[in-house]
Amino acid sequence: MLKKIAIDMDEVIAHPNARFSEWYERDYGIKITQEDLFRTGKKFYHYAGDEKYRKYLFEKGFFKDLPVIPDSQEVVKWLSGYYEIFIVTAAMEFRNSMEDKYDWLQKYFPFLSWKNFVFCGRKDMILTDFLIDDHVKNLETFPGTGILYNAPHNLENTAFHRVNNWKDIKLYFEKEKTGIINH
Repeated sequence: MLKKIAIDMDEVIAHPNARFSEWYERDYGIKITQEDLFRTGKKFYHYAGDEKYRKYLFEKGFFKDLPVIPDSQEVVKWLSGYYEIFIVTAAMEFRNSMEDKYDWLQKYFPFLSWKNFVFCGRKDMILTDFLIDDHVKNLETFPGTGILYNAPHNLENTAFHRVNNWKDIKLYFEKEKTGIINH
């Protein structure tokens, strides 16, 4: 029986900050980069000082065609040869995101079955061996092994194993599958 990995979507395999940046530049003529966010340790809408950008998360189309996080497709495909993969996203908060997220997953991760897409409100009910997520709150209540994906808003946390990118994730799971990492 294969071990199971749950993978968060936003800021782990999909890049919503790119959409925020695009819309902010459109509205204000100012480009805010991912590097700007990492320097301050803030989510985009907190950095921009404009809560209207949080409202965009609720609009249909916000999640459509987000850029893919580098190396995620290749590493998730590699992982799927050794583990059962589930994409788990707290889409219930953003009701209009579900169709866009489903279509995005079909387009960019076609090697995963729709049966392995989990749209939920809370992730503590997910019963997998691992959860890769950028939000500490999801890892704190997760019953398996939590892996923190590096993001501007979680820079201070040291409670979980941190990965900076998908190459780090591949290295972690290469070690895990050979028994080098003990949980």
